[in-house]
Amino acid sequence: MALKPPPQRYEATDATVKPESTAAERYRPERERVGNALCLSGGGFRATVFHLGALRRLNETGVLAKLDTISSVSGGSIMAAMLATHAPWPAAATAPIPADVWERDVAAPVRRFASRNLRTPAIVRRLLRPWNTSAGARGLMAGYAARLSRAKLAALPDRPRFVFCATDLCYGVNFVFERSRVGDYRLGYLSPPPADWDVARAVAASSCFPPVFNPLPLDVPAASFKRAREAIADADVRLSDGGLYDNLGLEPVWKTHRAVLVSDGGAVFGSASDGGLLTRIGRYVDIVDNQALALRKRWLISNFLDGTMDGAYWGIGSATGNYAKGGFGYSKELATQVIATVRTDLDAFSTAEMAVLENHGYALAAAAVTTHLGDLAAPGAPTATPPHPEWTDEERVRGALANSWKRKLLGRW
Repeated sequence: MALKPPPQRYEATDATVKPESTAAERYRPERERVGNALCLSGGGFRATVFHLGALRRLNETGVLAKLDTISSVSGGSIMAAMLATHAPWPAAATAPIPADVWERDVAAPVRRFASRNLRTPAIVRRLLRPWNTSAGARGLMAGYAARLSRAKLAALPDRPRFVFCATDLCYGVNFVFERSRVGDYRLGYLSPPPADWDVARAVAASSCFPPVFNPLPLDVPAASFKRAREAIADADVRLSDGGLYDNLGLEPVWKTHRAVLVSDGGAVFGSASDGGLLTRIGRYVDIVDNQALALRKRWLISNFLDGTMDGAYWGIGSATGNYAKGGFGYSKELATQVIATVRTDLDAFSTAEMAVLENHGYALAAAAVTTHLGDLAAPGAPTATPPHPEWTDEERVRGALANSWKRKLLGRW
């Protein structure tokens, strides 16, 4: 007797999928890939300053001026916000920003911002208002508004398109803040965003990492979002750190762009001995997170290799020796043992920490551009030189960053 085929099953959330659609039809990009995107990962101030170095080299080589989209998460969103609101747009979208202007308007403000403790005042605000579950996240938002930018989302440049990523805890998907819209495909979108929504709100939602900060409430009725996949009118939608869903910031661009560049300042996953029940619970979560991240990386690199898209990936645990055309840079041992272990935090970073992180991001981006992005780089770019040559000696770096991995209860000031 012939066996009946099992019934076909489809995801209830994918209302646009027809039962007869093939796998290729379901997962193939909906339109031809076009444009160049840069993704700035999460990782606290460590990632912020690492990305600053990478962006410096992308600017020098003319790659920054050719970007159509910049997608960011958490610490990467801090850097993206600084770039979006301090760089001289729209001129920067057509030609490299002069070195002196870059240093004055972008690099120096980033270093000033990362040299002060942001997270402890926000945590204190939460402790002083225990009845207000969002006090910590709102404290972050206030800190960003006061020290980062008071610009509204509507003031973001037309090009490149800046996308700040948070996580929608209600629907479990990526939530975006952009100049023209906010929302996600399951909740729906508000287009344009509320007039009073600012860049500080976007960065706060993108970086309110748990369990230190509770999620940020939406502050507008869920029913006001349009074109929802499956919205619940009275849903209590709250937003948390974008890294919960996608710490690389790939989600807004991976299906649509011809070239994708990824700067990854996130933590490098390491081995750990069993430390009992409490540490084991944390380890379970870390392993799940790491596997999701590893799958995204493998998918990304495989797409580069098979020609699906162009681009490059550089991570904080990498070394320029990993590239065919590497150039100067720190050793793999220093990168993995010291630089990649710098704390993921929003407390005050020292001059040495920032100099080393900026050097490292710069060197890796320089190697990636030379090896993989020759078509994007402008001819006649200046020779790659460390932003902080006084911090190239590895023994000096090891000494200065020996305790940078440690987190302090009240943070550094």
